[in-house]
Amino acid sequence: MDFKVVWTDLAIADPKEIIDYLDESNPSAAERIGRGIIEHVKILESFPMIGPAYPRRSSGTIREIVCGNYRIFYEVVKEAKAVNLLRIWHGARNEPPRLR
Repeated sequence: MDFKVVWTDLAIADPKEIIDYLDESNPSAAERIGRGIIEHVKILESFPMIGPAYPRRSSGTIREIVCGNYRIFYEVVKEAKAVNLLRIWHGARNEPPRLR
């Protein structure tokens, strides 16, 4: 029962910014982290409920998983068998200003 992962515009922009920033000083780290993020996102196709509910959202529909220093925020839409990827955010930063 695989779910389809749908990347939102913000989720597409986030890893690009991360990789571009890292690539300036450490290209191999940029590549390794980029691959790690993609691998973690692929896990959501088979195990969409793997991440805990994001505690700052009262509705409980937003979840997150961690990939190294990065938090991957997503929402599961069971009826559509989809995972909407919302943001990829460095854990040392403040909470993301918006997730949708």
